[in-house]
Amino acid sequence: MLWQVIFWLVLFAVFLIAEIATLGLTTIWFAGGALVSTILAMCTDSFTLQIFVFSIVSLLLLFTTRPVAKKFFSKQMEKTNVESIIGKHIIVSSDINNLKATGQAKVNGIEWSARSTTDEIIKAGTEVEIVEVSGVKLIVKKCE
Repeated sequence: MLWQVIFWLVLFAVFLIAEIATLGLTTIWFAGGALVSTILAMCTDSFTLQIFVFSIVSLLLLFTTRPVAKKFFSKQMEKTNVESIIGKHIIVSSDINNLKATGQAKVNGIEWSARSTTDEIIKAGTEVEIVEVSGVKLIVKKCE
């Protein structure tokens, strides 16, 4: 009986360590099943019953609570700072010329260096879309 308790505790620890290492929300449910089987091992010598309970509890936890937990933990992160300006339409404040490495545009009241996705010159006052941010430079394209 003692070896069964130790077996389930070791299995519980293995599943817990695997979950911490992967953070994939997969092995934690089996850790729950192992914990229930540990408690059962303290009450009965039937290893077959313990395996059956481990399987049922693990699968129940997996299929009933995993979708809820996954939804809770994988909420879309709100874009912040630089990520939030990608796709934004802005007006060029000084001519963009990639060959001369010149050009600026203002975003949220802050003046940025700007470069075009192509080598064409984009005149001040032109509406552009921010395609990406490279370091401290906006990479933009003309709006159509």
